[in-house]
Amino acid sequence: MQLPLNTFKRALRDGPAQIGLWVGLADGCAAELLAGAGFDWLLIDSEHAPNDVRTVLSQLQAVAPYPVHPVVRPVTGDPALIKQYLDIGAQTLLVPMIETAEQAARMVAATRYPPRGIRGVGSALARASRWNGIEGYLHKADEEMCVLVQVESTLALDNLDAIAATEGVDGVFFGPSDLSASMGCIGRPGEPAVQRAIADGIAAVRAAGKAAGILSADPALARGYLEMGARFVAVGVDITLLAQAARRLAASFKTGQPEPPPAASPTGSVY
Repeated sequence: MQLPLNTFKRALRDGPAQIGLWVGLADGCAAELLAGAGFDWLLIDSEHAPNDVRTVLSQLQAVAPYPVHPVVRPVTGDPALIKQYLDIGAQTLLVPMIETAEQAARMVAATRYPPRGIRGVGSALARASRWNGIEGYLHKADEEMCVLVQVESTLALDNLDAIAATEGVDGVFFGPSDLSASMGCIGRPGEPAVQRAIADGIAAVRAAGKAAGILSADPALARGYLEMGARFVAVGVDITLLAQAARRLAASFKTGQPEPPPAASPTGSVY
């Protein structure tokens, strides 16, 4: 049995921009439905969605047959929790609230086996190794790990160059909601100052030779980030898509008039 190649990691280096969708419904059936929709990657969210290790496992299993790459976001950058997500088969992590190069380096170490890192060795129990069915897993796994770190505070922006330069960090993701709050613009990620900070951040990450990423449900902003050179952009959220479609359908029958599609927010829509 062969170790799955991390096609997403390779695409960040050499391929076209990767278009993704945020997955927060915490359900294997929903994840499988979305896996066939045509996105390059799906973000399985354990920070703000009601996911745990077992529900993430069910979603990894559900999307496995499809040509889409699952990215897992843990609730925090805890090496013990990261170990569990790697053992159930995650190869790409998006770690929130990284503010220093030291934190970024620790996240990289958490995804590597000793002596390169601190990942615990328990592959006989792990789906990642197909329960020791993948020959040489312990020697090959490190190369397929992709570490994405989230920059979402003014302190993180101050340390961006060092974070992006950290060996083993494959990409830097800008969190517009938390970043705007940190900048005194909570709920207004489209504010010019926030957007300038993101644009400057994308340029800095690109200059470091790393991939920049972001989430925006505002199509104009999302396309603008792609034009700036962002390499992985999530363009919507499953919960929002379902909620908006359901409200429009209900309104069309209750009022006799279809509810118009939501207009792009002047302050920029993240979710």
